[in-house]
Amino acid sequence: MKDDIFLFVNIVQQQSLAKAAAKLSMPAATVSRRLKHLEEQVGYKLIHRSARAFTLSTQGDIFYNAYVDIVEQFEARQQQLEQQMGSLDGPLKVLAPNNISTSLLRPMWSSFIGKYPEIKLDLTLSNETQNLTESRADIALRIGPQTSSALYQKRVGSIKTLLVTSDHYLANNPSPEQLSDLTNHRLIGTHHIAHWQMYNHKTAKQQALRPKFSCLINDVKLITQLVIDGLGIALLPYSEIQHHLEVGKLIRVLPQWQGPVRDIYTLWPSGKLLSNRALCLRDFIEQFLQNELIIQQDAC
Repeated sequence: MKDDIFLFVNIVQQQSLAKAAAKLSMPAATVSRRLKHLEEQVGYKLIHRSARAFTLSTQGDIFYNAYVDIVEQFEARQQQLEQQMGSLDGPLKVLAPNNISTSLLRPMWSSFIGKYPEIKLDLTLSNETQNLTESRADIALRIGPQTSSALYQKRVGSIKTLLVTSDHYLANNPSPEQLSDLTNHRLIGTHHIAHWQMYNHKTAKQQALRPKFSCLINDVKLITQLVIDGLGIALLPYSEIQHHLEVGKLIRVLPQWQGPVRDIYTLWPSGKLLSNRALCLRDFIEQFLQNELIIQQDAC
């Protein structure tokens, strides 16, 4: 009934069913049918119409005055919302993991802010999963698919995980030659990759490992530093260790094996339209990660 009231107010303002149909991009027959349906619902005729005349009935005049302000306020608000959604000028609240944002995505954030200075970025970094609704964020970045049906999500990239250690560690311990040798080594684990699903990119063999960790830490950066300090072997995202591999602080262990791929998703509350600002960031992240994926494939 609400939609039919909206239609009735537009008919009166246009003083014509045909003009109202044209304004609302609806077939004239649909406008006529819905007006008749509204009149049946309220129990009286609202408009007297003929080929030459268009007049409100007494009840129609009362009905129109009761709803016209509400409809006009709604239309004005809708127009304002469309302008806000379509503009890049304005705030954009984003949630993202701290580790990946300060490593792999650090140049992406710099490029985005530089390219779109009109977007007022409000970026909250945390490795803990934050509630999008409670935080009133427009969009979030997460590692791994989300199970909540209250969220829309789009996969925008992925990161490989690699076994690494340091020369200092191997100077005091034999280099592992096969996966089973890892049981004889100090393994440093992260809560985010507690089980190692390994893949041999040369033979396409897969093997699941449940490593016994000498220590378990929830911060990838600290694990990386511990491995650099010669304290063990770890399975870490390439995004965290790329620079250390390039300068020789870390070295690959069992390089034919790789760990699970960590998929990266952008997500936002279901039922919520993404503003142009949020769409702009989502596409920017996806393009950046596609380029990085090519770099990772070449390096690995």
